[in-house]
Amino acid sequence: MRQLWLVVAATLFALPFLTGAADTPKTDAPKTEDGFVTIFDGKTFNGWKTSIDNPETFKIEDGAFVTHGKTAHLFYVGDEKPFKDFELKLDVMTREHANGGVYFHTKYQEKNFPRAGFECQVNETHSDPKKTGGLYGIKDVMNTSPVKDDEWWEYDIMVKGKTVTLKVNGKVTAEWTQPENFRKKLSEGTFALQAHDPKSEVHYKNIRVKRLDPPVEGTK
Repeated sequence: MRQLWLVVAATLFALPFLTGAADTPKTDAPKTEDGFVTIFDGKTFNGWKTSIDNPETFKIEDGAFVTHGKTAHLFYVGDEKPFKDFELKLDVMTREHANGGVYFHTKYQEKNFPRAGFECQVNETHSDPKKTGGLYGIKDVMNTSPVKDDEWWEYDIMVKGKTVTLKVNGKVTAEWTQPENFRKKLSEGTFALQAHDPKSEVHYKNIRVKRLDPPVEGTK
């Protein structure tokens, strides 16, 4: 009898593992947050359009857009209404020496680096001293990235009125308010992901956005 109870106890202990109930929760399921809309399904290019210079550079692997090839850009074209005030969130991972970027207020362009809009830098160990978390050429994070290669991290990009706020893993890395008569104006547009060069492998996933109400007049 004692041996029978031991067998029963062992079976009950093992049952959750055999059925998968004790499996570690998967971390790459699409994130859901109030007010945010997912704009990449993790499986197809639906809603996105590559530049025609090197369209083969962008692939989809394990639920992420992956850059591996010559310079190219991938534009979000899934919404006809342009984005002005918004909060964009996405998960990013770089491989060693990779350079990339996330553009906002841009528009589709067939070739070369986008002329319209602003770039939020992605770069941990590339030779460019402008690192992840900076508004490229305007409010840069210099020399030291707040994150590491081969690790997923969250980019939070918010534009409200004349103020841009960038966060990496919840920490503000750059905040910039457009001065009067500045050479480049915040306006409206869409988003784009950058494939910088053949040696740069960057992964982008869990891309979601929330439109924001414009700020009250007299505030930023």
